Amino acid sequence: MKKPGSMKGLEDLGRVRLSRNFFFRDFLHSEIADFYRIPNIPDDPDLAIEAGRRLCEELLEPLEATFGRLVIRSGYRNRAVNGFGNANGLNCSTNAASAADHIWDMRDADGCIGATACIVIPWVWDRRGEIGGWQSIAWWIHDHLPYASLCFFPKLWAFNIQWHERPARRISSFIQPRGLLTKAGMANQAGRHEDAYAGFPDLRNVPKLTL
Repeated sequence: MKKPGSMKGLEDLGRVRLSRNFFFRDFLHSEIADFYRIPNIPDDPDLAIEAGRRLCEELLEPLEATFGRLVIRSGYRNRAVNGFGNANGLNCSTNAASAADHIWDMRDADGCIGATACIVIPWVWDRRGEIGGWQSIAWWIHDHLPYASLCFFPKLWAFNIQWHERPARRISSFIQPRGLLTKAGMANQAGRHEDAYAGFPDLRNVPKLTL
């Protein structure tokens, strides 16, 4: 697919189905892009679609099947939107750091592809007073899904969830206790962590859609 150069082209991109329940349009909204009027259009739609499909099929679909509707807070950002956000202190990393992350159509320094979305799980947030902290959903994901990285934020316990073809399996948080929960090489990476998410539903998988 060529980079959209018209509203109709952007409409067509938005209609691209990434998985059973997600379309590309679900991930195009950006407050930065809207407020500052910077078109959030992929430079390489095919690469963005490839990475986005893996994110949706392997991570978001099983989460939605298990916990109910997900809220997408942010998803795809192109180089222009992300670079503007970084330069103006709008909570965006550099483009180099965001490659294969929020910039789905930019390979990282190792030539790998990846994609990130920031999501809220209402099922989890609504039970925050009884489930023992953000670590509960972090460990559930760690034990059940092939995520690359997770990063948690205080508001609504929103978190970035990344698919990457070389997953680092790293979890960090800006919620107390802030910092690193786990990464490769730490003793807590291995094994199961059921005690952290007692009462959570069992994983439900969704058959992949034949596209």
